[in-house]
Amino acid sequence: MAALGNPTSTIAVLKKYDFNFQKKYGQNFLIDANILEKIMDAAGVTKADCVIEIGPGIGTMTQYLCERAREVIAVEIDQKLIPILTQDTLADYDNVTVLNEDILKVDVNAIVRERNSGNPVKVVANLPYYITTPIIMGLFESHVPLESITIMVQKEVADRMQVGPGTKDYGALSLAVQYYAKPQVMMTVPAGCFMPRPNVDSAVIKLTRHAQPPVTVPNEKMMFDLIRASFNQRRKTLVNSLGNTAGLSVKKERILLALEQLNLPPTVRGEALTLHQFADLTRLLADPSDSV
Repeated sequence: MAALGNPTSTIAVLKKYDFNFQKKYGQNFLIDANILEKIMDAAGVTKADCVIEIGPGIGTMTQYLCERAREVIAVEIDQKLIPILTQDTLADYDNVTVLNEDILKVDVNAIVRERNSGNPVKVVANLPYYITTPIIMGLFESHVPLESITIMVQKEVADRMQVGPGTKDYGALSLAVQYYAKPQVMMTVPAGCFMPRPNVDSAVIKLTRHAQPPVTVPNEKMMFDLIRASFNQRRKTLVNSLGNTAGLSVKKERILLALEQLNLPPTVRGEALTLHQFADLTRLLADPSDSV
């Protein structure tokens, strides 16, 4: 079994299996052992942990996880990678299970119940840009028992997760992540640390799950519907964004009244509201007789 995390071993494995990178899966493999050790430290993986890894690739980060964790469940969508993982790069580890599944379709709650008695797991992943948001939101919204999610993503996506109101990167993803977890960018990873080399730098961000969300709302789905509608047309006022969204069925008069009760101007845009203000707005629109 080759120890991965360097260009020589990675190239050798790819040649041995005549593997071609699949652009549709956004495959970029880490080739820097120092970065891999730092990711393990950032994720805080110990022998007490059950870890779910999304997109193990040829098993580079998986090897490091297996050395530190009690158990690793690696979920890989690309069927061509399964023999490399099971017969070669992970063959010497008895604490790893490789699942050839699409993480967006697999029942992660069932995996956690089966493998970790329903106790919180840690998720670690090197995620392709195009699917980062659906994966993160899927894990949070399906209320998987999570301790933390430590992920490598495109740097601008990591920035988007941790910014506050009034910045150009602030949006629905920022609010959703901050509702469920505390985001912290742990490090920037230069493009040269990957094979093939991506066009942009990446960042490792850790999302530590809140024990309780920082705001309480009567209808979580309604709040996120309001948030999404507010940012779908960023340049419009909140009144117009929400009033013109068919699925919401909220009259503009009600929105104006709610903004008045929140001491917000009628011309305010969604990007100016904090998570707490969106929660207050949700309460008022869910029950107009309620007062904040």
